[in-house]
Amino acid sequence: MSEELVTRSTDGDVTTVTLNRPDARNALSKRLAEELTDAFEAIGDGDARCVVLDGAGSAFCAGGDIEAMLDGVESDQPPSERVDSVLAAIHDAILAVDGCDRPVVAKIDGPAFGAGAGLALACDVQFASPDAKIGFGFRRVGLAIDSGVSYFLPRIVGPNKAKELVFTGELLDADAARELGLFTRLFETESFEEGVENMVTTIAEGPTVALGQAKRLLDRGSEASLEQALENEAAAQGLAFTTRDHEEGARAFAQRREPSFEGR
Repeated sequence: MSEELVTRSTDGDVTTVTLNRPDARNALSKRLAEELTDAFEAIGDGDARCVVLDGAGSAFCAGGDIEAMLDGVESDQPPSERVDSVLAAIHDAILAVDGCDRPVVAKIDGPAFGAGAGLALACDVQFASPDAKIGFGFRRVGLAIDSGVSYFLPRIVGPNKAKELVFTGELLDADAARELGLFTRLFETESFEEGVENMVTTIAEGPTVALGQAKRLLDRGSEASLEQALENEAAAQGLAFTTRDHEEGARAFAQRREPSFEGR
């Protein structure tokens, strides 16, 4: 039985999904992408109230599998088939991460390059250590961009800055990425593990259904008119109003105490 390239574990209200290919710096092979999709699709209602995505070893994800790309170049396989085979799997994984109805935290303690950067941005928030780096250097291997970079990057940094980062392939350190909003929070090395754990606990203890609805509203908000956004919000609140967490939140507010949400 070959070793799992993606592992999944649940501790209390938090599920951790780990890219487990440290010898290749967690490069996104077809198999790893397929296992990542499976891991996110297997997260059920009772599994978690927050999901953490991290990478084993020294990298979050170093991008696409260059060795596999080279094998493809040297083979007789038509380029269209190579694209369909690998990118379909990676894009399914991006959609699975983005489509998760729980808050998804990217825990970045090393490089996130190329497709790995797209994967990090597919998460809802990005918590990083000083060793984290991010770059969109597809140009270095003669490629355009994929893995959702064309969708996520300009929404975060603006279209002009996105083009600059892609055209130059500039590698951003943790401070520069934080300034641009690519990393939402930066922790010092000595407080990284504890800091991420505290933030994840705060998210996991929240009203899970309401946060899932808020996630979708924010994801769609920039593409909706004000009228449509208001309609979407009304529908989301209609669902949130039916939850036990709303009842608990209202009672706690009236009683001037902290709420104890159940996630339902």
